[in-house]
Amino acid sequence: MKILVCISKTPDTTAKIAFTDNNTKFDSNGVQWIINPYDEWYALVRAIELKEKDAATVIHLVTVGTADAEPIIRKALALGGDEAFRVNSDSHDSYYIASQIASVAKSGGYDLVFTGKETIDYNGSSIGGMVAELLDLPYVSLATKFELNGNKATITREIEGGEETNEVDLPLVVSAQKGMAEQRIPNMRGIMAARTKPLKVVEPVATEAFTSVTSFGLPPAKAGVKLVPADNPEELVRLLNEEAKAI
Repeated sequence: MKILVCISKTPDTTAKIAFTDNNTKFDSNGVQWIINPYDEWYALVRAIELKEKDAATVIHLVTVGTADAEPIIRKALALGGDEAFRVNSDSHDSYYIASQIASVAKSGGYDLVFTGKETIDYNGSSIGGMVAELLDLPYVSLATKFELNGNKATITREIEGGEETNEVDLPLVVSAQKGMAEQRIPNMRGIMAARTKPLKVVEPVATEAFTSVTSFGLPPAKAGVKLVPADNPEELVRLLNEEAKAI
């Protein structure tokens, strides 16, 4: 079986967020970059677990980004990927990125494509569905469990107010979230092996981008907390009626 795992580079969750060029570009100065947690902890690790059950399984990684994304890909290789592809392009348009991933997937003949449910920077949650459409494959989103029996996958996903279980034949595309697997840390053997694993740079296919960033903005600063004495419930009621409604 061949699995393709989509990997994205995102700022560390503790990074200080700022913008430049009149709030049209993200300021990357001093920012530490990580693998998008949904891609790493759930999609990639679940692929590794499937490989541990079947040694014939091959795991390929794909990312769309410039050369500064390669340390992120190397970490994913250290965790357990066999080979990686970096599409040499810098875009934040979901359709453009999905088209590049689909192009790699079409040429690889993959049985399963894993993505994280979303990236923690843009939170678009759209790549997986677009990739599935471009590949004309079934798509299951928000998966929390994934089991494989031969050519049939049993997938549990979150729905409003509960869970849904699907049985789907391979090949298919799945977006993973919390519950799919547990986070792993690369060991020294994996880190050393990752240095020599293939990382192929491919040029992007001609694709139109449909969106562009006009501006970024930080959320408004949080207002101060007002404390109301326990013996003054009337003031609490007044604040809830007059001030809380205005927020």
